[in-house]
Amino acid sequence: MAEDELNELRGMTVELAAAYASNTNVRLDPEDFQKLIRDTFATLSGLTTAQAEQEPAETTAPKSKAEIRKSITPDALISFEDGRPYKTLKRHLTVRGLSPAEYREKHGLPADYPMVAPNYSAARSQMAKRLGLGQKGRLSNAVLKPSGGRAS
Repeated sequence: MAEDELNELRGMTVELAAAYASNTNVRLDPEDFQKLIRDTFATLSGLTTAQAEQEPAETTAPKSKAEIRKSITPDALISFEDGRPYKTLKRHLTVRGLSPAEYREKHGLPADYPMVAPNYSAARSQMAKRLGLGQKGRLSNAVLKPSGGRAS
């Protein structure tokens, strides 16, 4: 561990221990406070070590055109991560720590690979049109235009 990282860990340890001691009603003996500092430092240094030891993101072989075609059904998209169907992949990917671009790159998918099932997208579009979403400019111009009559 570099000296800068070690100093940063020490600073965080002191801040955490001081915050705990000042915000708790329990009186700590000097030995207990030292143990708290040692345990906090060990935990923080273990966290940074675990982050450094994480393996780089694994890449898989690019998917064939047939596999890509089969993964897109009218009602769902089949995830290449777990093989389960989803109406939208974005939340599923976020939970797994992937962005849509990373997912496409990881599995060798084209840039235009959809993240939302076609039927779900169409249903959302129809609902938005029924509600008049996206019509603000057109509607406000119609309302603001004078009716041609004179104001009294």
